[in-house]
Amino acid sequence: MSELLTILSGSLVGFSLGLIGGGGSILAVPLLLYVVGVPDPHVAIGTSALAVAANAFANLAQHARAGTVKWPCAATFAASGVVGALVGSTVGKAVNGESLLFLFALVMVVVGVSMLRGRGNEGDPTVRINKTIAVRLVGIGFLTGAVSGFFGIGGGFLIVPGLLLGSGMAVLNAIGSSLFSVGAFGLTTAANYALSGLVDWTVAGLFIAGGVIGGFAGMKAAVGLSTRKGALTKVFAGVLFAVAAYMLYRNAGVLGLF
Repeated sequence: MSELLTILSGSLVGFSLGLIGGGGSILAVPLLLYVVGVPDPHVAIGTSALAVAANAFANLAQHARAGTVKWPCAATFAASGVVGALVGSTVGKAVNGESLLFLFALVMVVVGVSMLRGRGNEGDPTVRINKTIAVRLVGIGFLTGAVSGFFGIGGGFLIVPGLLLGSGMAVLNAIGSSLFSVGAFGLTTAANYALSGLVDWTVAGLFIAGGVIGGFAGMKAAVGLSTRKGALTKVFAGVLFAVAAYMLYRNAGVLGLF
């Protein structure tokens, strides 16, 4: 039963990513904790980071074939972000699990608000990296990687706007290019947690398998529901708010509220 719940949870995350193009990985930690039953928040974070990285690299391959990845910008952003992810994940391991989950819930609220706001300017699809852009990408990449590593999330909701701000590239290119950083940050975080024995490899394998299946189904569904993605995004944001509220309640003890 536990194995089935793990595969179904991974499928839900993959389906969400395939359907609305982002945000699904933020649900991985609460699913592992409250559905799969992983007892330790740190193990849930380390395990989800590995699963997120694997799914991101799988999706990156599809974007690369479509030519939407701006490799020089993606590599520059990811290189500095990996250092940030190493720092962030090291700090995250040292933080009390209950406090970490409380902060994680607050991040979920931010993600939900970000998804409701949507994306603005479409950007420049012909942009090329130069010294000024490289400096901006290095700085923004480090900060984004640190947040991603601290919470053990893919960070796509931060990486996409970070690439847009740093380079001015088109949104489609930012989405494709972001997957390289999502995978790199997740792999860095997972490796750091694994060194401390905080990755459940069996659960990670089942979660990844479910994510691949769900992602394929999500992309198929997205084709038929392309005109309703705005509504689907609102529904997903609502789910994030509900889960975040539950996590805040469960971990409100860090503030001495309950």
